[in-house]
Amino acid sequence: MDLYKEAHQLGILTEFYDGQGQRRVTDEAALEIIVQAFPRPTPHRLLSGAIVIRSGQPARSRLNEAAQLPVVWTIKRGDVEVASGEAGEALVEWPADLPAGSYRLDLVDASSCREDVPLLVAPEKAFVGDFDRGWLLAVQLYGIRSGRNWGMGDFTDLANLITLGAKLGADGVGLNPLHALFDDRPGDFSPYAPNSRLFLNALYVDVDQAPGFRKRPDSKVLAQLRQADLVDYKGVAALKWPALRAAFKAFMAMPDSAEAAEFKAYRAERGELLARFTCFEVLRHRFQQPWWEWPAEWREPDAARCAALLNGPDRREADFVAYVQWLAERQLRHCRELAHRLGMKVGLYLDVAVGVQSDGFDAWNEQGAISRTLSVGAPPDPLNTVGQNWGLAGFNAPGLELKNFEPFREMMRASMRHAGAIRLDHVLGLKRLYLVPHGFPAKQGAYVQMPFDALLAATAMESVANECIVIGEDLGTVPEGFREQMADWGLWSYKVMIFERDDNARFRDVDAYPPNALVTLNTHDLSTYAGWRSFGDLTTKRALDIDPGETDEERWRALGLWDEVLRHNAIERNDVYSAISFLSRTRSRLLAVSLEDLLGVVDQPNIPGTIDEHPNWQRKMPVAIEGITGAIDAEALKAATAERISPAGV
Repeated sequence: MDLYKEAHQLGILTEFYDGQGQRRVTDEAALEIIVQAFPRPTPHRLLSGAIVIRSGQPARSRLNEAAQLPVVWTIKRGDVEVASGEAGEALVEWPADLPAGSYRLDLVDASSCREDVPLLVAPEKAFVGDFDRGWLLAVQLYGIRSGRNWGMGDFTDLANLITLGAKLGADGVGLNPLHALFDDRPGDFSPYAPNSRLFLNALYVDVDQAPGFRKRPDSKVLAQLRQADLVDYKGVAALKWPALRAAFKAFMAMPDSAEAAEFKAYRAERGELLARFTCFEVLRHRFQQPWWEWPAEWREPDAARCAALLNGPDRREADFVAYVQWLAERQLRHCRELAHRLGMKVGLYLDVAVGVQSDGFDAWNEQGAISRTLSVGAPPDPLNTVGQNWGLAGFNAPGLELKNFEPFREMMRASMRHAGAIRLDHVLGLKRLYLVPHGFPAKQGAYVQMPFDALLAATAMESVANECIVIGEDLGTVPEGFREQMADWGLWSYKVMIFERDDNARFRDVDAYPPNALVTLNTHDLSTYAGWRSFGDLTTKRALDIDPGETDEERWRALGLWDEVLRHNAIERNDVYSAISFLSRTRSRLLAVSLEDLLGVVDQPNIPGTIDEHPNWQRKMPVAIEGITGAIDAEALKAATAERISPAGV
C-alpha cells in the first residue's frame, strides 16, 4: 500500500501548519517510522470508529455508505450480551438505557462484513465541582525545605503545607506530577518523564513514618542534604533506599500487625496491575537493559510467568517494591484525608504528565497502545522556534481502540485516586498528538489524530466515578472548536495571565476569564512573577543561547499594559499580591498561587529545551516550610484572595 495512503488511514496528517504559520510536510523517512509504530486495526467499513453515547442525549449513529443493509448488531459487556437489534436504514438508534461503562459493539451487514468497535456510555459531563470559587497553593513538592525531611520535600511536608494552606484560606494544594520514576536512575528526576503514571514516586515517602523503620542515617549527611540549594536526588536516594529496605525487613517480621493487614488489603485492591509492576521492577534491575532487549520470554507481560516469578526466589524483592508503593499511597491518602478534615473544597490538585519513558513500566505493559519508538512533542512556535521533542512515549489511537480505551481509563483512575482535581498536561493530545520518530529533529514530526470524543467520554466516566475535576492545559496552538468541545464535556480550561492578551497584546480584563477554568500567573515552564518583572527569564535564556521569543522592548510594553489593566481595576500597585488580587476577581472558579511567587523567587523551575544547562526540577525554596508564614505577607495574601476564602480559612 502507498505510504501516504496508509498514513491517512491511520489518521496521520502528512502536512500541517506549525505555530509560526509555516507549512510543513513530514519527511518520508520519518513518516515510514511513524506508520510502522502503529498496530494495524481492522479497517472501518460499517462505522467510522468508536461509538459514544452520552447520558440525556440522542443515542444514534450513521452507518458508512459501504454498509449493506440490513445490519445486525450486538452489544456485549465482557462476554455478556446486553442488547441486540437490526438496522434497516443508515441511521441506527442504540439503546438509551445502558448503564455507564465500556462495551463492544459487533455488527454484521447483508454482505457478511463483520466489524467490532468500542461503545462507551458516558455521563453527560465530567464532574465540575460543587463550589463557587476558591484558590490553591501551588508547589513543587521536591523543592520544599524543612527541618525534618531528608533533603527533598516529602508527604509529611505536604501534610504541613495543607495545614498552612488552610490557615491562609486555600482550598487545596497543587503539586507537580507524583508519578513513579526510576529508583536506580537518580539523573532521571523530571516529574514529567515518568517510569509509570500508574504508580507513585517513592522518594516522596517520609521514611520516619514507615512501619518497621528504626534508625535515622548520619545526622551530618542529612544536614548537608537539607542545606543544599539544589535537591541532590542521588544523595537522597542513597539514604532513603537502604533505610526503606531496613524498614521493610523489620516490617516483614511483624506479620500479625494491623499494618500488615493493611498492606495485604492494598495488594489485593491494586491486584494484577501491581503484580505486573513489581514483576517489571524486578526484571528491570536484573537485566539492566531496556525491556525490548530482555530475553524473549520477558519482552511482553505474561500473567503466568509473572506469577511464577513472584512466588519464586525473587518474591522478597517484589514484596519490597509493593511495600514502598503501599507507603507512598498510604501517606498520600492521609494528606487527602487531612485536606478534607480541614474543609478544603478541592484538597489535592495533581498534575498528569503527557507521556512516559519508552523503557518504563507503562510502555512495557501496554505495548500496543503506547508507541515506544515515537516521542510526543510540539512543532515550531514563537516560544520554541525549532520545535520540541519531549522524549516521551504517548498513546496511539489504534492501540487504544483495540483495548477498548482501558489503558487510558486506567491511567486516569490512577491519577484521580487521591485528587480532587487533576490537570492534564498538553490536553490537546486528546485530539491530536505531534509525534517525532527517535533520531529525528523536532520539526520532522507529524500530527496524528486521536479519537477525541471517545477520550473525552472516558475522561468524563472516570471524573464522575472519582468526583474529580479535570483541568485541561490548553495552551499553545489550539484547533478551532477544541475549547468549546472540551467545555461541552465539562473539562475546565487553563488560563495563564501572561498569555491572556488580545490581538493588540493588551491583557484581558477580569470579565474575559471563563468560570470553569483554573487561572494562574504562570506555569512551571514559564517565568515566575518576580522573574517576569525583572527580565530574569530573558537574561537566563539568552545566557543559555535560547531564543526567549521576546525582546526587552516587548517586555517593557507588556509590563506597561499589565499596569494599565491593574489600574483599570483600581489596583494601584503591581506587586505579586496586586496581581493575585486581579486574578482573584475573575469569574474563574479556581486560582492557583505558586509558592515561588509568594516568596519572590526569580528563577523558574524548568526551562524547556534544556537538560544539563539549567538545574531543572532541582531548585529548592529559599526558606524552610517552618518559616514560610514569616517570609510572606499573609495578611496581604488573605486580602488579595478575600472573595475566595473558604470557611476553613476564616
